[in-house]
Amino acid sequence: MTKFQQPRIVIIGGGTGLPVLLRGLKKYPVDITAIVTVADDGGSSGRLRDDLHIPPPGDVRNVLAALSDVEPLIEEMFQHRFKTTNELSGHSLGNLILAAMTSITGNFVHAIQEMSKVLNVNGKVLPAANQGVILHAELEDGTIVSGESKIPFSGKKIKKVFLTPGNISPLPESVQAIKQADLIIIGPGSLYTSVLPNLLVPELGKAVCKAKGKKVYICNLMTQAGETLDYTASDHVKAIYDHMNCSFIDTILVNTKPIPSEIQQRYQKEYAKPVFFDVSNLQELGIELLQDEFVCLQNGAIRHDTNKVAEILYSFLLNETKQGLKRNYN
Repeated sequence: MTKFQQPRIVIIGGGTGLPVLLRGLKKYPVDITAIVTVADDGGSSGRLRDDLHIPPPGDVRNVLAALSDVEPLIEEMFQHRFKTTNELSGHSLGNLILAAMTSITGNFVHAIQEMSKVLNVNGKVLPAANQGVILHAELEDGTIVSGESKIPFSGKKIKKVFLTPGNISPLPESVQAIKQADLIIIGPGSLYTSVLPNLLVPELGKAVCKAKGKKVYICNLMTQAGETLDYTASDHVKAIYDHMNCSFIDTILVNTKPIPSEIQQRYQKEYAKPVFFDVSNLQELGIELLQDEFVCLQNGAIRHDTNKVAEILYSFLLNETKQGLKRNYN
């Protein structure tokens, strides 16, 4: 199967969830485009953004590493984080390389393209915008918190999030990829600080709403203090719809594997608990449920099983592609 014949998948997200999913999907014969948030303002990414006035490279770096096809040592070097007492402390080598390449090429997108060649990336990686953006949250009491890294620590419920500046535009390639996609995957990732910052880029969000491809939402497995405390799965969906002013999700992945009680107790210290998949509310929203067991435990943390989720999504995609061909033929 040539690249032009492969089903086209667009995956929108950021944080730790997106790379996990991509490591599984890249093993299948699919044409992948990953659209990555540029709202990060913490750690190495935030420092480089402020010092060099470039989009934060951290989330993009992790996605490039996830989609790369190089020797493990090369990927490890790209992901290496310096632990020193000087200015290098906390920076990852990949962030510094992306910053240097942006300076050389004069363009963050070009820097990503060049690094994709070096790392033999299986797919296309695009930032949600070719500029740094600032994420703000309006809390229930009207307080405004600015900065992606600060929002989860406000201690108050989030009413809505929004971006500045007001003239943010997506890359034309991103909009085109969304229009042509057979499958658009939203998440997994922190709802307000990883998923929504992408969809809030005006033309990008509008393209997702209008796209003909099937839209699948991969909800987080655990609630997140400071963002989604006590949220059910349908609460996640409603928050997305409220921000987008449109209902566009066709399918949601629903985990049916119980999370061990001892693991739940560990998460209680972080005021986190398993997301309750309120099936009847999801069905009332007109969302199809794709139910399976896809939880795994990594270093004591609950994660989506990358291989299982990729298998589920690829089977779903093949079925949808066949159905689409059948409809077109008839």
